[in-house]
Amino acid sequence: MSNKNKLTLFIFIALIVGVAVGYYLNVNNFSTNNNAIVSADTQVKKIETQMSNLPDTTVAQYAVLKTQKAEQVKIRKENEVAREKGLEPLTLLSDIFLRLIKMIVAPLVFTTLVVGVAKVGDIKAVGRIGGKTMLWFISASLMSLLLGMLLVNLWKPGEAMNLPLPSSHTETGIKATALSVKDFIAHIVPKSFAESMATNEILQIVIFSLFFGVATAAIGEKGKVVIEFFDSVAHIILKVTGYVMNFAPFAVFGAMAAIVAKQGISVLSTYALFIGEFYSGMLILWLLLILVGYLILKKRIFNLMNRMKEPVMLAFSTASSEAAYPRTLLQLERFGCKDKIVSFVLPLGYSFNLDGSMLYMTFASIFIAQCYGIHLPLDKQLTMLLILMLTSKGIAGVPRASLVVIAGTIATFNIPEAGLALLIGIDPLLDMGRSATNVIGNSIATAVVSKWEGELTGPLD
Repeated sequence: MSNKNKLTLFIFIALIVGVAVGYYLNVNNFSTNNNAIVSADTQVKKIETQMSNLPDTTVAQYAVLKTQKAEQVKIRKENEVAREKGLEPLTLLSDIFLRLIKMIVAPLVFTTLVVGVAKVGDIKAVGRIGGKTMLWFISASLMSLLLGMLLVNLWKPGEAMNLPLPSSHTETGIKATALSVKDFIAHIVPKSFAESMATNEILQIVIFSLFFGVATAAIGEKGKVVIEFFDSVAHIILKVTGYVMNFAPFAVFGAMAAIVAKQGISVLSTYALFIGEFYSGMLILWLLLILVGYLILKKRIFNLMNRMKEPVMLAFSTASSEAAYPRTLLQLERFGCKDKIVSFVLPLGYSFNLDGSMLYMTFASIFIAQCYGIHLPLDKQLTMLLILMLTSKGIAGVPRASLVVIAGTIATFNIPEAGLALLIGIDPLLDMGRSATNVIGNSIATAVVSKWEGELTGPLD
């Protein structure tokens, strides 16, 4: 068995063992904390209902209820802290791995993209490749958003589940983001390359790398020394990636054990319909992306999907598509994509081509509206889709990015923001599917652009 297949096998075993250990911990070690958190949440909802039924806030009973609510919130907080403390040995495994990956990603994007753009050389060629790339990204994003909108209207999970609605005063902890052209531009254009590298702002690194790569090619012979140097650095970083990836099974084990220990299996029964329909939608999206890929790449699409097993499994189990970035880049080059195309398309995809997140945004937004019995006519749904399309670009790296965008969008349509509380508990489970789908979408996009450019060769292994 090759080392690549061994690592995939070890990651899969770690996934299964992590679920088993997490379930054991949920039932035996953290049941007291979990029960206390659930009980406190129930009490808070009851108290909030009683408070909302009072005629005004000046009556003595309101002050009593407010005190009782504060006590329950304190109990919930104490148990959440105790649970997190107990899970530290497990979360530490995934945290270390993700930090090591973040250590690699920024310099890897910079060096490979500079070399790639410099090898393309002609700024017109860069523009041509960029145009084809953005054409795919916009088309794939619209398809994902439309599919999410279609499926949630077809299945209507919000009406079928009859979930108890959270109080309008419920704090979600999600900071809504409004559509702002100024903020969007500020997020794209770097004010300091060092700051962009330090904070892993991939899109800003891409912008600087494009300028640097084009300038390197423009100075001719003097630039060749720089290209050779960065090419060597990129290969060194990929070697470091190989060392870091040996830690991946431990990270997968820790991440899965921690999430199951916290959420338990019971959340699957409560939200079985929503989770099942969401993942069915993801499967349909995979099939559509593979179908479009087949029309362009023919039978080679199946070879590509086979190569993406490890990056997809890694993204799924850690709920981070960034964790799969170095391995995805390596597999695409081995598939036959030229390094100059891979290093250009893939980093852009991490900001502009989040297909899994796109589907989730329309699916979740309209789901919340359904839960509250709010009817959104087709024109409003299409407007929502376009807003999500714009506000979601360039927010990769923002914690709970999808929920942040949804929070800002649903407020525009008078859908209670408190409805996000219906999804926060299961969001980590959904994020796993989103991350895996993002990897699939970006890998197909890179292979397709390579084919369009006539830069797709035979497999390297």
